[in-house]
Amino acid sequence: MADYAVGQTVRMKKQHPCGSNVWQILRIGMDFRIKCSGCGRSVMVPRAKFEKGVREVLTDNEKS
Repeated sequence: MADYAVGQTVRMKKQHPCGSNVWQILRIGMDFRIKCSGCGRSVMVPRAKFEKGVREVLTDNEKS
């Protein structure tokens, strides 16, 4: 299980209908709120589905 932070950009396995598969994390909890980088649509995804669908973390915007 990876650690995710608000503001990180991730690449998902499946594409959004707009054609983009890059998402920004807006909220973390039992559900993740992620925003499509292509069209700006915001979607709530259950944690298990999110963690299974992440291919890679592109940017790491964590505050140290």
